[in-house]
Amino acid sequence: MKLSLRTLALGIALCAGTAAVQAHNAWLMPSSTVLSKADWITVDAAVSNDLFFFNHNPLNLDSLAVTAPDGSTVKPENMFKGKLRAGFDLNLTQPGTYRLALVNEGVFARWKDKATGQTRRARGTPENIASQIPADATEVEVTQSAGRNETFVTVGKPSALRASGKGLELVTANPTDLVKGEKTAFTLQLDGQPAKDLEVTVTLGNTRYRDKLDELKVKTDAKGQFSVTWPEAGMYWLDASTADKKTSVPQAKERRLSYAATLEVMP
Repeated sequence: MKLSLRTLALGIALCAGTAAVQAHNAWLMPSSTVLSKADWITVDAAVSNDLFFFNHNPLNLDSLAVTAPDGSTVKPENMFKGKLRAGFDLNLTQPGTYRLALVNEGVFARWKDKATGQTRRARGTPENIASQIPADATEVEVTQSAGRNETFVTVGKPSALRASGKGLELVTANPTDLVKGEKTAFTLQLDGQPAKDLEVTVTLGNTRYRDKLDELKVKTDAKGQFSVTWPEAGMYWLDASTADKKTSVPQAKERRLSYAATLEVMP
């Protein structure tokens, strides 16, 4: 089975606070992705059964980072967490492209209790995960995870995005200049290097009102590049995932990585 944010959104990738459930999507939804001048926007954040429809849990915003075009950090205002969604407002005063991102890293452990033989689990950080595993535990499995979930907003003229070089990351000239019927080229990077031969899934929103998801599936080439021709206007959710052995946690044998982005395509 494909390891994606659909199965990891609540557990591994985004630490939303409940058990992972297949078919859940974690997303950020800005009220606007393109502004002609400085203005306010509102952003909804949720984990849902249907794309961009509030029907499951609010998304945890503890790791939210909003980066302005000049690289400075923008402080969200009026943050809230409701029963089905979370949200915040942003005052975007600089011209250029903003990155709104949730970047989460975690460690997950599974083992068998020596006394009962039952499977136990724990979620933690590289610093505290070892203390949560009993010394007499057997069949211990530790997995490291890194997830990025983001969206983009441009005020006036777009500006270049700065890649972090960590984990799975999307690179494109202008993620807010997407038009129905046109082809957009992207590059997917893994720790700053081309993410080769990875499947990328692109899904149009409003899945609640369709019998089929109608996902677009493309693969990255040797340079981590792929392209999407947008079939219609609307809000899209793009996601990809992979796993490797490049862990930075001594106990972990595997690192699982995921990426998701909300993108708007204009008519």
